[in-house]
Amino acid sequence: MSHFGFESDIHSVLKLDMPITNAPMARWQRKASISTSTSSGSLSPNKSNNRSLSISKTPSKTPGKNGKTQNTPSKAGGDRFIPVRNAKQMDVASFLLSKENEPAEENTSEPSQANQKAWSVTLNGYDLEEAKILHLGGKPLNAPEGYQNNLKVLYSQVSTPVSVKSRYISSVPERILDAPALRNDFYLNLMDWGRENMLAVALSGNVYVWDAVQGDILLLKQMEDENGYISSLSWSKDGSFLAIGTSDCIVELWDVVSQKRLRRMEGHRARVGCLSWNDHILSSGCRSGLIHHHDVRVADHHVSTLRGHAQEVCGLTWSPDGRFLASGGNDNTVNVWSGVQGASNPVHRFAEHEGAVKALAWCQWQSNILASGGGMSDRHIRIWNVNSGSCISAWDTQSQISSLVFAPNHKELVSGHGFSHDKIFIWKYPSLTKVGELAGHEGRILNLALSPDCTTLASISSDESIRLWKSFEKDPTKKPKPSSSLIQQHIR
Repeated sequence: MSHFGFESDIHSVLKLDMPITNAPMARWQRKASISTSTSSGSLSPNKSNNRSLSISKTPSKTPGKNGKTQNTPSKAGGDRFIPVRNAKQMDVASFLLSKENEPAEENTSEPSQANQKAWSVTLNGYDLEEAKILHLGGKPLNAPEGYQNNLKVLYSQVSTPVSVKSRYISSVPERILDAPALRNDFYLNLMDWGRENMLAVALSGNVYVWDAVQGDILLLKQMEDENGYISSLSWSKDGSFLAIGTSDCIVELWDVVSQKRLRRMEGHRARVGCLSWNDHILSSGCRSGLIHHHDVRVADHHVSTLRGHAQEVCGLTWSPDGRFLASGGNDNTVNVWSGVQGASNPVHRFAEHEGAVKALAWCQWQSNILASGGGMSDRHIRIWNVNSGSCISAWDTQSQISSLVFAPNHKELVSGHGFSHDKIFIWKYPSLTKVGELAGHEGRILNLALSPDCTTLASISSDESIRLWKSFEKDPTKKPKPSSSLIQQHIR
């Protein structure tokens, strides 16, 4: 009988259609029993939570019938994700749990400073109260010698030094002279101030000389032709002779003291609009675009002719050292010529201006620096280095430029303007920052001239007036440099 009972047990095991009573428990059954015992000892777990945990676990695969695998049902307490916690975090968590379980009276009290510091070090890695965003190692560096701080001091117990005030420039002219019948022509040069402190002015067909010391006015020349007019004036370097250019193509040389005409020089075929002296050489530019050199010492005065402008020559000036002659024309160009006996072609030809160039001025303390100003279509002041032939700087004045003068007493550049400002601007050289402006004329400025001592500026305008501005007086605190005996002897 026992033999038949054993065979029946073998058949039931092979069939696998009924549970094995005496076999060991499966792994999932053991895990389920362990989790059930654990949950029974917890604080009333929620069934929905257990269901969510069983759904979230990864199901395992076990072999089924016919050697095929099938998914076993997920059991509660299966493979859960347990985050890794370090020892410090566990200590903080246990501390917080212990504080929550304390009575209410103890929870109301603030934690001690030591505990706060411990939490800060544990959570942040450092104490927030002692944290430093920037840390400077070593001693701070000393400021370099001569360093100045541009920041303003709002409140200070130490008295700040008084800032140096800029010089005062009077906006009112010292004297106003009447100039009736003045010809309002941009291309003419109708005023010049000589070394003997005499101001020559051309009013239509007449030439007047005003003595700045005595205040006397002298009528030097009067045109015989009623339709003729004076087109240019220029004093010699010593101030003894006055050159006059006329509309009938003539250049005349006058002795002002004796009031006599010394020479009448022909050769031009158009009006002579500009003149400039270089010792005994008188250069003249005319409307045809030609420039003639005249040697006033000899009978055959014509020395050479320069051809470099396609239109009227309206600006002409020799450099202080006599090396270069600068000419400006209505063709918007500036030519620089080398000496009297130089080449027939200009050394430099500047074509950056977009308007007629009448305003030309050489710097007295830098003989290689030339300033030029453009007309209505250009309005720019340009500074040139004639040694290198380069443009050092350019500045848009927003107004027509009719005349330029360097003021050596303060190393400034003065510009006379037409439309649309009709003013005189004073610029600091070489920065070309505006120092001041002189207003008062009711028409465009035609010409500027500086007095022999370089302290007073004369301006003539289309409003038929001449205004004298005493704006360039020397600083009385600065002592003038003594002149050498050789220079004084040459001047005498």
